[in-house]
Amino acid sequence: MEKPILVFQTDFTYKEGAVCAMYGVVKSVDRSLEIMDGSHELPQYDTWSASYRLYQSMKFWPEGTIFVSVVDPGVGTTRKACVAKTKDGYYVVTPDNGALTHLKKYVGITEVREIDETVNRLKGKGTEGVAIFHGRDLFGYCAAKLASGMITYEQVGPAYSVDDIVTHEILEPTASTNKVEGIFEINDPNFGNLWTNIPLLTMQEAGFNYGDYINVEIKHNGETKFNQPVLFHKSFGMAKLGEPIIYNNELMKASLAVSMGNFVEKYGCDFGSDWTVTFTK
Repeated sequence: MEKPILVFQTDFTYKEGAVCAMYGVVKSVDRSLEIMDGSHELPQYDTWSASYRLYQSMKFWPEGTIFVSVVDPGVGTTRKACVAKTKDGYYVVTPDNGALTHLKKYVGITEVREIDETVNRLKGKGTEGVAIFHGRDLFGYCAAKLASGMITYEQVGPAYSVDDIVTHEILEPTASTNKVEGIFEINDPNFGNLWTNIPLLTMQEAGFNYGDYINVEIKHNGETKFNQPVLFHKSFGMAKLGEPIIYNNELMKASLAVSMGNFVEKYGCDFGSDWTVTFTK
């Protein structure tokens, strides 16, 4: 029987040895375990982004894959360390600090267990008194034991109510004929695109179609930052070089880009609940 793949995402970067040490612990438990990177460039302390990136990529991995997500501003405090099991058969080893928000809402979590540190924490390396590196000493170690078959899911620790999982608020878009309002819920940091919370289906039901020019008004805390007609099409390559475009992103949601450019930098916009967008025609 094949062992589950371990997929890691953190806000650690590769600038020092944290990722190296974390992976060393996994290989010390079981050299045969396969480790893959999701990202180690998540925004610092941003548990919303951790949640979104898990949702963005998880379903494209084989069922049974174990994700280790470590964005942990509350490390060493009373926040729970847990392993959640999703309805579609994946596991997430993470601090319970909002990182399970999108999976709980859009996929479903069937069970969650608090990691028992008395048996599933690294020992014998002189780190028993360390409170600030649970990625290495707790999450990576426990995930490796689970993936290797040294422990069952039930042996992770005691179960607690899925209703008690810590979540962020998820805002939903509003729509009427020829008008849709939403927020920018995440960005594409490499290309400077902004992803809204507005599904393509909502755009279509409101009367917007590929090829339309739609007026886009972007506000930050109520102050208008962008207000002009923008082409709506299936790909950012449909716009003229350097021009903005509304396109359908990989999660089937309306997003804003600049063809061969960077929307965030060009127009000084960003993501978050204080950034609102209105489409009208």
